[in-house]
Amino acid sequence: MSRTVTLRVGPGEAGDRLDRFLAARLEGVSRARIHGLILAGEVALDGGTVDHAAARMRPGQEVTVHLPPPVAAAPEPQPRALDILFEDDHLVVLDKPAGLVVHPAPGHPSGTLVNALLAHCAGSLSGIGGVARPGIVHRLDRDVSGLLVVAKHDRAHVGLAGQFSVHSVERVYEAIVLGPPPAAAGVIEGPIGRHPRDRKRMAIVASGKPARTRWRVIEAAGRSGARLGLELMTGRTHQIRVHLQSIGLGIAGDPIYRPPRLPALSEPARSRIGTLGRIALHARTLGFAHPVSGDRLRFDRPPPAVFRELFEILA
Repeated sequence: MSRTVTLRVGPGEAGDRLDRFLAARLEGVSRARIHGLILAGEVALDGGTVDHAAARMRPGQEVTVHLPPPVAAAPEPQPRALDILFEDDHLVVLDKPAGLVVHPAPGHPSGTLVNALLAHCAGSLSGIGGVARPGIVHRLDRDVSGLLVVAKHDRAHVGLAGQFSVHSVERVYEAIVLGPPPAAAGVIEGPIGRHPRDRKRMAIVASGKPARTRWRVIEAAGRSGARLGLELMTGRTHQIRVHLQSIGLGIAGDPIYRPPRLPALSEPARSRIGTLGRIALHARTLGFAHPVSGDRLRFDRPPPAVFRELFEILA
């Protein structure tokens, strides 16, 4: 059962880091789980969501912590067909379908990609991601499809994670957006952090982490929308969705990051979007250096046929 705890910072706790303050006040909650709660947006300071574990406490501040039900410590292997593009003793590259959650979390304790990978790899996945996220170096949202690389052992995990941290991994997405793009191509820059009022959403905020997205129009559908190619220059949570919203575009099927104004659509287009059951965003290209051999690997997988079907209805 989930519960919410509200704590008041005392005079003797002024200057403490947020994570240390919570570790001292929340009995039976580990530091690792506290960090996870902060990153998941489950902690608020004076009503505003915070995602910095090192935030310093001030006397009288109110700290609210939402504690969701814990998930199983170790996911169970669950066989499932996987669309694998490449595999060796060190890593797996696969195409994740929309609708598949990457790792166990509250509300999705099983049936995830991690469960399927544990069955496929017979448990030979990197442990750096923790027991709930073995092998997971990066992730895609549940309703987004596309390419993922998974580490089979810790050496591979460290090598891949290092490339993601310095933004040397090539990551190109394809999206169908609603509304006319403001130009043929562009770059969006805006720091991304937790939404100040909604802990489940991200937003462009001054205190956020630097984020940069390069985009171009692949094919236009008049004023109804367009196919875009989007290259991640950084990798923040919901980066593409937040950045596109900031220039007045919404991804078809996305109910969360919608711009204030959307174009008038035909009835067939509205109906098809309503039955899409996913976000029209696909991680198409993934390129990186092999963490062991050093060879450059690059994979490209076009989006599923529903993207073309939707675009033709919009056009």
